[in-house]
Amino acid sequence: MAETPSRNPFKRKTLLADQFRPLRRQVKLPVWGDLGLRLGLAFLLIALVVAIHWWDREGLKDGHDGVISFLDVVYFTMISITTTGFGDIAPISDRARLIEAVIVTPVRIAVLFIFVGAAYDFVIKRSWEKFRMARIQEQLTGHVVVLGYGTSNSQSVGELIERGIDPRCIVVIDPSEERLAEAEKLGVNVMAADATRDENLKAVRIAEAQSVLVSAGRDDTSILIVLTVRHLAPKVPISVVVRAEDNELLARQAGANNVINPVRFTGLLLAGSVKGAHIADYLADLASVGGRVQLVERVVSAEECGKPITDLQSGGTGLRVYRNGRAIGFWEDECQMLQPGDVVVEIVPTAPSER
Repeated sequence: MAETPSRNPFKRKTLLADQFRPLRRQVKLPVWGDLGLRLGLAFLLIALVVAIHWWDREGLKDGHDGVISFLDVVYFTMISITTTGFGDIAPISDRARLIEAVIVTPVRIAVLFIFVGAAYDFVIKRSWEKFRMARIQEQLTGHVVVLGYGTSNSQSVGELIERGIDPRCIVVIDPSEERLAEAEKLGVNVMAADATRDENLKAVRIAEAQSVLVSAGRDDTSILIVLTVRHLAPKVPISVVVRAEDNELLARQAGANNVINPVRFTGLLLAGSVKGAHIADYLADLASVGGRVQLVERVVSAEECGKPITDLQSGGTGLRVYRNGRAIGFWEDECQMLQPGDVVVEIVPTAPSER
């Protein structure tokens, strides 16, 4: 498990507006579809008022020629709804005035809200969201990108936050608005999009990420995402979840640094429980930040170089050293003298406040 990063790994950058594409939320309807529905509702209400005025045209008076034609009705409806009121056509009967007060006035308010709401959604709100997301994006450096927000990644995001990572340093991409709504409750950045598309990964600065977690629900989709990420970010660590053992090698060949098979891991826990009732419980304790102990991976300090793995400054129990891509167990002679650049995996006790 990776060493817990600092709480705020953002690095401030100054970028021109055309150097990035802002994060955005996918809408259920296209922009023009939404606008068409609003305009259609507005014109339907106007048509309803035209029909009512035509039915009650006897209660209207035309100061020009005294005759109320259909064109006069349309004209009177429009100036009534827009509150222009030239006065050349006016309601004279009690019923016509009642219609204006009870029916036309609520319609007038509804149409006004429709047009004001459309202006807000399509101009003010979208401009503000674009600016806000652009500001989020230009600060994305050293962040964690989570591709897919199913059961596995939803648990991993919660665990990352428990380990001290700022939710603003996490970006979740998933095509489901429902799952993204759950992610938003944690305070993370979200984007409703297809994680296999290059432009979507570039939008979240995949090359500047600290790490990428992939769990798309299907092995073929997850491996395709790994290929796409590795193409765009050759040096970023990638962890992927696959469920078929045959696909583990394919995931590594696609560029994944860590391949996790939850099915096989569950089988290991079940088999371990046969030999000891507490083995599975201890492994779960290691995996969670809320347990009494936890696994930590870190680079050895300068003071630890030359010392054995049993003499770590953190007070933890060293289990394994990674040196030049090779895993060395704590019982091997190479672990009796740590070297600069070694990566050590150790078990450390969890502070009571963290538990």
